[in-house]
Amino acid sequence: MKMTKYSHSCVRFEKGGSVLVLDPGNFSEVEEALDGADAILVTHEHADHIDRERVLPILAARAGLHLYAPEPLAGSLREAVGEDVRARIHEVAPERTVEIAGFAIRSFGGQHALIHPLIPVVGNLAYLIEESIYHPGDSFIVPNGLTATTLLLPIHAPWSKIGEVIDFLIACGARTAYPIHDALLNGNGRGLVEKHLERFGGMYGTRYVHLAPGDTVEL
Repeated sequence: MKMTKYSHSCVRFEKGGSVLVLDPGNFSEVEEALDGADAILVTHEHADHIDRERVLPILAARAGLHLYAPEPLAGSLREAVGEDVRARIHEVAPERTVEIAGFAIRSFGGQHALIHPLIPVVGNLAYLIEESIYHPGDSFIVPNGLTATTLLLPIHAPWSKIGEVIDFLIACGARTAYPIHDALLNGNGRGLVEKHLERFGGMYGTRYVHLAPGDTVEL
């Protein structure tokens, strides 16, 4: 399976001619990521994870493209599109195993990490793809019994600090970790964060690998 990282939390998976895209948000190269995609999978409603103004027109224009999201996000998206598009927007419930565009997906619920007590907490689903690749969305949830070999690691966010990122990296115990949620980092900040992740990951058996937008790896 091929994985391509785009800016921030957007990743594209290709397997057997099928294409699944996660979290095409407003910091990401949405049009490029969705080129030829069969399905879109979204973790939560924030704009850096789904750019409605760009994603919904693409969804409307491509009859074979489907979108999967937590409720109530799926319901909100249905209200923003025409009747012919609504049937291609699907709800994903937590603690389920589903098949999306030929990819096996396990979902885990369910809240966004706390930013501040005065900022409302929204729902968030984490996804395990093909029983091996873990995308936590905006959370540091470690599901009971998680055995992911690849971790997509949110390395910087308004809701996290570097110590929490390191603890999450260690707790997941994946063989390899790649960065997501990184669009707000400049070069100096990224270098500092990734140095810690390389060092602590190595101590606990996880190889942290830098990826730039557009980089592709075989998983």
